[in-house]
Amino acid sequence: MMIDQIDQQIIKLLQRNSRLTNKEIGESIHLSGQAVGNRINRLLDDDIISNFTIAINYDNTQYIRLFMNQASFSAVEKLVNSFEEITSFDKVSGQACYLIIAHFTPKRLNEFIEVISKWARYSVETTLINKLEKH
Repeated sequence: MMIDQIDQQIIKLLQRNSRLTNKEIGESIHLSGQAVGNRINRLLDDDIISNFTIAINYDNTQYIRLFMNQASFSAVEKLVNSFEEITSFDKVSGQACYLIIAHFTPKRLNEFIEVISKWARYSVETTLINKLEKH
């Protein structure tokens, strides 16, 4: 499905604030609230938009790459999924086998690393300051 410039504007507005009403979005892009609602429903039906969510300001964000030492994929996947601090867990191509985005405290990160080290090597990058400007 192709999305046009108006769809892109709607998506951008929703990314900034998913609580905007259809009427408020329409006022920004010169459409009626009903027309905006119809477009949002089409974007949902076509799986362009999958859900509406909030952004949480975490104190800690880690980007963890896992490099498997052995073919214990199901054990590692079960382990990783047991940590509630992990918000994204993807199997990837390239050098690493998995990419994890997590929000561990330093203590919990050490606990995770200690357990995961049995099956995989890892690299951890921790965000110091989020530099994304939101307009």
